[in-house]
Amino acid sequence: MRILGIDPGLATVGFAIIENKKILDLGAIITSKKEQLANRLYEIWQETENIIQKHKPQKIAVEKLVFVQNVTSGIAVSHARGIILALAAKYNLILEEIFPKDVKMRICGFGNAPKIQVQNMTTKVFDLKEIPKPDDIADALAIAFASS
Repeated sequence: MRILGIDPGLATVGFAIIENKKILDLGAIITSKKEQLANRLYEIWQETENIIQKHKPQKIAVEKLVFVQNVTSGIAVSHARGIILALAAKYNLILEEIFPKDVKMRICGFGNAPKIQVQNMTTKVFDLKEIPKPDDIADALAIAFASS
């Protein structure tokens, strides 16, 4: 099954397309902080839709939002997640929303694994020479793997 893993954000949306545990594409959608919120969300919509149309995934895996201290940035991420969830519905994709703890458990075997351990395991699982940068891409790859 072809899976689109998404690490949602407003400034950076990491994405990874995998099929049969092989990477088909990796990248990030980066929006400018100088742009208005509506323009940034529209850019996320357009770029994500282009990825869906190009790769035709059957499933989309999106990290669930866990609020910690910064509620303001959490709200901005929620807007971006909403765009992605709407596109999943538009293209009738199987949708899996995954908590970060579950991603860590599925790739590391430990739900409280530190971020660097998740990145190192992701690099090992996919036989990469280095951790994809920015971190959002490595996270998206881990999310796609966790959903496979």
